[in-house]
Amino acid sequence: MTVVETGRFSVRRSSSFEQVPGDLPPAGQFINGRFVPGTSGDTMNIEDPASGNVVAAVAAGTVEDTDAAIAAAVAAKQAWAAATPKHRSDVLHRIAGIIEDNRELLERLEALNTGKPEAVAEDDITSALDTFRFTAGAARSLTSLAAGDYAEGHTSVILREPVGVVGVITPWNYPLLMAAWKIAPVLAAGNTVVLKPSEQTPLSTLKLAELIAAELPAGVLNIVTGAGSVVGQRLAEHPDVDLVAITGSVGSGQKVAGSAAGTVKRVHLELGGKAPVVVFDDADLQAAAAGVRSAGFWNAGQECGAACRVLVHASVAEKFTELLVREVSSIIVGGPGTGTETEVGPMISRAHFERVQEALRQAKADGLNIAVGGSAIEGPGYFIEPTVITGVPAGAGISGQEIFGPVVSVETFGTDEEAVQRANETPYGLAASVWTTDAARSLNIPRRLDFGTVWVNSHLVLACEVPWGGFKGSGYGRDLSLYALEDFSRTKHVMINHGA
Repeated sequence: MTVVETGRFSVRRSSSFEQVPGDLPPAGQFINGRFVPGTSGDTMNIEDPASGNVVAAVAAGTVEDTDAAIAAAVAAKQAWAAATPKHRSDVLHRIAGIIEDNRELLERLEALNTGKPEAVAEDDITSALDTFRFTAGAARSLTSLAAGDYAEGHTSVILREPVGVVGVITPWNYPLLMAAWKIAPVLAAGNTVVLKPSEQTPLSTLKLAELIAAELPAGVLNIVTGAGSVVGQRLAEHPDVDLVAITGSVGSGQKVAGSAAGTVKRVHLELGGKAPVVVFDDADLQAAAAGVRSAGFWNAGQECGAACRVLVHASVAEKFTELLVREVSSIIVGGPGTGTETEVGPMISRAHFERVQEALRQAKADGLNIAVGGSAIEGPGYFIEPTVITGVPAGAGISGQEIFGPVVSVETFGTDEEAVQRANETPYGLAASVWTTDAARSLNIPRRLDFGTVWVNSHLVLACEVPWGGFKGSGYGRDLSLYALEDFSRTKHVMINHGA
């Protein structure tokens, strides 16, 4: 491992993190329980963003590949829907066991494909494992309105049924974890799946399909790699797909929802975010600064719930900013294989690397103060310095722009009313946090914030038992918890006339 000094930051690069060829998943599309060649024969290169090197190639999916996967899912859906909740739960428990048995392999693949530091990759696989374990139990726990005579002489029974075939589109920032968030509840509810992973990060999802193929009937889970404009578009528009679920950008969600409208299918959207962190004058400022360090720069800020927009009371802004800059200045940047202390990895691709740099150039052009960081890091890979931007005025472009990188902005407010108004002015509504030691404020302010998750004195803490999803431009539908199983199922009312 070498350490290159750049400004305040130590950049760690591993010279020994090499992929064992046997770790890679098979080539081809996973359709009807096995890997098959893509119909076009074309491939897409997969990069390691920590080095910029090509590490694998996967099939460039076609409409024909997608149609074959959908046909397999349609053929398998009746038998899988008829399986008991216990049977589906047992399958999910076995999948969790397979992930646990192969966690080091999956962590390594995830790190190779995304450039994640060791701690982030380990957390991803741990969370994916827990998602399957929780959902296995939840599959046997669904409840509904009790059967009864709600109309005279008629007994009503509420049935909860699978939707059918679910098309899933997953993002590049948490490849295996986001696949788990969708696959687990979709299967638990009795549906079959056709999943398109991100073009940039398909390796761990393909590997999971290989590892669990023997546990699922053929056609229940299908993976098709390819461009969103081809595979994703086909999933959204295909009449035999009953619901399409995407985790991705607002633009991608809009395209999916528009295409899905043609067949009036249900849509589940988990989209972008610009999470405000509201720090009141009575807050524990050191705890808040440490919280932003962790939640603003986790996964290099490539996180839709990242603590990326701080609103701090003007009376404590100077002290808080001093603490935050001190925290961020000690962040260690590096790639896979550089130790558990490494916190921030690279941007996912050259294109995204350039987008983040452009956002930083615009901030400087707007006269905003770069308190720490603010530049790309020289050398191989797509690394950006952890950055804090201060002096951000109300209404500044950076306040509403989802940079999706290691960049946190700081602006000030004067009253509680202003804090709420400014926090809510973003077009997103995914997540926010409130930092205060006032008990009344800790209850009142979250009620007034227009976000699907609001933390108090913490940020980016998730649990499988509670829902995740947003409002406004962040989409609709809920991942995690029993609410996810409800989203991926449908209710049917059966009314029996027994009065005649």
